[in-house]
Amino acid sequence: MKERYRRWGIQLALFLITLTTTTLAGTEWQYMRYVGFDLNPITWEWFMKGFAFSLPFLGVLTIHEFGHYFTAKWHKVKVTLPYYIPFWFGFLGWVGLIGMPSIGTMGAVIRIKDHINSRKQFFDIGIAGPLAGFVAALAVLFYGFTHLPPKDYIYEIHPEYQYFGDNFEEIVYQKDTFFLTEDYEEQFGPAPAFWPDTMRFGPSDATFALGGNLLMTFFEEYVAPNDEWVPNAYEIIHYPWIFAGYLALFFTALNLIPIGQLDGGHILYGLIGNQLHRKVSAALFISFVFYSGLGTVTLADTSEVLMWEIPLYIGFLYLMFSRLTRSIQTNLMVAVAVFTAQFFISSYFNVQGYFGWLLFAFLIGRMLGIYHPVTFENEALSPTRKVLGWVALLVFVLCFTPNPFGLSM
Repeated sequence: MKERYRRWGIQLALFLITLTTTTLAGTEWQYMRYVGFDLNPITWEWFMKGFAFSLPFLGVLTIHEFGHYFTAKWHKVKVTLPYYIPFWFGFLGWVGLIGMPSIGTMGAVIRIKDHINSRKQFFDIGIAGPLAGFVAALAVLFYGFTHLPPKDYIYEIHPEYQYFGDNFEEIVYQKDTFFLTEDYEEQFGPAPAFWPDTMRFGPSDATFALGGNLLMTFFEEYVAPNDEWVPNAYEIIHYPWIFAGYLALFFTALNLIPIGQLDGGHILYGLIGNQLHRKVSAALFISFVFYSGLGTVTLADTSEVLMWEIPLYIGFLYLMFSRLTRSIQTNLMVAVAVFTAQFFISSYFNVQGYFGWLLFAFLIGRMLGIYHPVTFENEALSPTRKVLGWVALLVFVLCFTPNPFGLSM
C-alpha cells in the first residue's frame, strides 16, 4: 500500500509539472513571451492565458492514455495510471538564453505489469487509446474552428503585419523585405520595446509552419465560419485550440503507424496475425524510412560533402535496419538499396521527405522494435473488432501529415 501511494504521488507530481510546462509552452507559442526575457516576459497574467493551449492538449493526451488504461482494466490486465513526461526548454531563459520551441511534454505512458498473451487483448488495449484520443481531438478542433477570431486578431500577436495591409501573407512569408521601425511608429504608434530598428521578413528568416493533413483541410473548408478567418499555416501556433488539436492529430497518427509495437502495430497484428504481420511490418518500415530520408543526400550537394556524408548516412541507415533480419549482409544490402533509391529519386525528381520521421524511424528500429511479440492465444478477431481495426487505420491516413513541422531558413 505504501508503494502504491508513493507511485501515485510521483504520477500526480509529473502531471502537475507537465501541466505547468505545457502552459508555459502555450504562452511561448501563442504570445511569443519567454521566461527570463526582460523585454517580453511571461508574467502571471500571460501564464494564465497559456491554459487555453495546455488544457485541451493535455485533455486529449489524458483521454488517449485512459482509453488504454480502462481497456486494460476491463481485460483484468495489471496496469499503472499514466506517467506524464514534462519536456521544456524554456528554463534556458534563466541563464539568459531563449529556449528552443517545445510543447512542454513528450507525452505520457502507462506501464502494463502483466504479460499479454492474447491477440485480442493486444488489439483491444492498442486501439482504445487512439480512437478515444481521436474523438477528443475532433471535439477540440471543432471548437477551435467554430470560434475563430476575426483576421485582425493576428495583429495582436504581430502588430508589424499592419504595415503591409490585409495582404500581409503574400509578403511576410514569401518575399525578402524589411521596414524601419520608425516608419511603423509614424503610422501606428509606439512599437514594442523588444523590436529591432529594422524589421526583416522573408523565407530566409527561419519561418515556422505546420503541415497539412486531410482532417485539417476538412475543418478549414467545411467547418470554419469564414474563410478569411482561417489561420495561415505559419500562424496556427497563435490559435491555441487549433494548435492543440493539430498536435493531437499528429500524436494520434504517430501512435497509429502500423509497425512493431506501436498502437497501430498492435491493431494490424490483431487484424492479420503474426506471420503476415512480420512481412507487412518490415515492408512498411522500409517504406517509412525510404520516404523519410528523401532529400537527405542529393547530387545538389557539393562533392566535399558527399565524400563523408554518404558513408555516414548509409551507416545510420544500417543501424536502423540492423534488427530487420539476423543477417548482417542482408541488413546492409537493404540500407544500401534504400539509400540508392533515395539518392536518385531525390536528385532527379526533387522529392523531399521529412527528417523528423527519419529520427522516429531510428527510434523504432533500435528501441521500439519492428516486429510484434508473438502471442500464444491467436484467436481471430470478431467482425466488429475487424471493422474497428480498419477504421483505426483509416484514422491514421486522415491524421497523418507528411511534413508536420516545416522550417524555412
